[in-house]
Amino acid sequence: MTSAGDNRPSARAELVRRLSELGPRKRALAMLETVDGRPLVATLPAEDVYSTILDVGLADSTELVQWSTAEQFVTYVDLASWQKDRVDPLEVLHWLRAARGDDDQAFIQKLSSLDIELLELMYKKLARIHDLAENPDVDTEGVTLETPDGKFLVEFLIEGVDEAALRRLTFDLMAHNPFELSRFLEAVRWELPTEIEEAAYQFRQARLQDLGFPPLEEAAKVFAWVDPEKLAPAGGGVGLAAAQGHLDLVSAAFRGLDEVERQNLEAEVRALVNCVLVAEAAEPGDPGAIRQYSEYARDILDLGLEHLTGGRAEQAGGAVRARPLKEIFQLGFSLTLKLKRQVEKLAKEEGAKFGDTWLALDEEAAALNALLRRRPLKAVKVPGADPVPFRSKKELHEAGELLERVRAQRTVLSALLGSSPGDVVARFGVSLAELTPQRLFGAVVARAEVEGVVDAAPFPELFLTELCTRLFEERGPAVVLREAAGRRALDALRGSLTQAGAELDTMVQRVLQGFLKDFGAAWQKDGRVDAKRVLALPIAGQ
Repeated sequence: MTSAGDNRPSARAELVRRLSELGPRKRALAMLETVDGRPLVATLPAEDVYSTILDVGLADSTELVQWSTAEQFVTYVDLASWQKDRVDPLEVLHWLRAARGDDDQAFIQKLSSLDIELLELMYKKLARIHDLAENPDVDTEGVTLETPDGKFLVEFLIEGVDEAALRRLTFDLMAHNPFELSRFLEAVRWELPTEIEEAAYQFRQARLQDLGFPPLEEAAKVFAWVDPEKLAPAGGGVGLAAAQGHLDLVSAAFRGLDEVERQNLEAEVRALVNCVLVAEAAEPGDPGAIRQYSEYARDILDLGLEHLTGGRAEQAGGAVRARPLKEIFQLGFSLTLKLKRQVEKLAKEEGAKFGDTWLALDEEAAALNALLRRRPLKAVKVPGADPVPFRSKKELHEAGELLERVRAQRTVLSALLGSSPGDVVARFGVSLAELTPQRLFGAVVARAEVEGVVDAAPFPELFLTELCTRLFEERGPAVVLREAAGRRALDALRGSLTQAGAELDTMVQRVLQGFLKDFGAAWQKDGRVDAKRVLALPIAGQ
């Protein structure tokens, strides 16, 4: 017969699993309201509690800090208080203030667990230590505190609640060991801050490695190439994910495991995200970086799992049983790297670029540049938006199809630039990078629409109203493109660019839609357009 005590570990594991499924505030509230909340917090991984504290806010989760063990507290300070190799002493003080509760002994244990070098740096930067034997009549400006032996005067260089917290901390150090306090303050006065900080940094790095943040050389291995062709999906060919949307295969993998396997997989996920953080030179305790790279790792894992399972969610659990999570991540990343190599090959083809500028329209050029990043990404069709990770093989397939569009656009733009592209670009008075191929092509389309000729030159301001009349019409409250908009331009271009294919039609419609968005509303309002406010079309003299 199983006793109630025998069930406690499994009950605790189930509670931890349920906590992980809650939002940050509900998770923190559940920890605080649990009957055995204090021992529960003490058994959780320090990084998980730290993440919850950051999501909720340090000011609203001080009880979680106070319930944490001294070892967990050191981790919080290690993660929160450093930027590269520089420590923020105020951040250390804020965590110490949060750790102070009703249990003085627990607070002293947390204080004692911190590296002495970290405390020295805090006093070095937030206070000034005066030796009263050298100058008994020292002139100070801030709040001061004299040590019990009358040897030192501590002048606090901060104000408000921070000053009060540091003053109270000094009282704690006095009460704990007055003699050690004098030795401590003597060290603060004379030790070099750079040497103290370097020592504290090395201690912190060693602890981070123990937490699962490996050295850079080891972390970078998660981005190593593995050949996707050698890791074919089980039971069939490589298919694309279902058309209805993104498949969350990571969640499917967790659902396909038992409790122990889920705990092991959670540890693998944590280790993987740590590797990505280190490889990307992100701060391990930066909440924004943690969210960004956790989401990135999940998306890349989804890619790898989709390849291994052929998009079949029921096989995801078996896939993570059969292979280390690191290898599945490498597989997903290699799928994006494979596409990047195709772009690199395209860049070497004749006529792909003029200087450093792709001969392609804006959307395609942005997609190519996103793929050429150190970690290939997918461009978003929103001006100014940052690229995002690929989330499915369908998205990779669509990006691959984009390369053929780029080749077709290159044919059109190369023909317009002719044998002396530098002379053509010079007509616009700026570099092609500033002009952009799309705006150059827009000038060609606009002139062809108004004049019926193909000429790569700035558009005459005199014809701007006529262009608007040819292109736009009011339909109800909106302004839209006329049904015949662009036909004259397209006929002229087809007659001049005999090698242009079907992509030419799309290119013309793209620039016309750009004109509509840029200055269609202005034409509708006033029946004219201020050339100085036109962005999508290079105007002569502007």
